[in-house]
Amino acid sequence: MMEWVPTVFIAFKVLVLGIGMFFAVKWHYDQGKKEQGAEKQRAVLRAGAITVVVFVVLLAGLLVLTFGLGRTLGLDLSLP
Repeated sequence: MMEWVPTVFIAFKVLVLGIGMFFAVKWHYDQGKKEQGAEKQRAVLRAGAITVVVFVVLLAGLLVLTFGLGRTLGLDLSLP
């Protein structure tokens, strides 16, 4: 019965963090537009894109390490 709770909490966490990241990038983008125009704006967009790429690569690496450690310890990680 309680199997839906982690799913809802994880979905909520992903949603909140995604909205927060969107508004953080948008705020920096708007500040770049206000301060020095197109050059600053491109730098902010580039920094945001690099941050997203690094986050996704680290997340994928953590996933691979977690499943590798689980298999090493003999856990059954196959999907039903």
